[in-house]
Amino acid sequence: MSYSSNNLSVLAYANAFTLWHYTTTDDAITGTGYFNAAADMVNVGDLVIANVDTDGTPATVFYVVTSVSAGTVAITAYA
Repeated sequence: MSYSSNNLSVLAYANAFTLWHYTTTDDAITGTGYFNAAADMVNVGDLVIANVDTDGTPATVFYVVTSVSAGTVAITAYA
């Protein structure tokens, strides 16, 4: 499965920061490219709370948007 805009929602927005929620049956969404279709909505520093692998071994992972450039979005697990 790939990115679905229906599964991305805003939980909170303040001072140019957005806290997002995303749910997917995909095992991993880390790296560059998964959220490219949302490049016009997300910003560097935004936080994404993701429920991943919802049809297998579900997990909740926090991700941070690390870059948004020319329609390409990169995220990494929040540490």
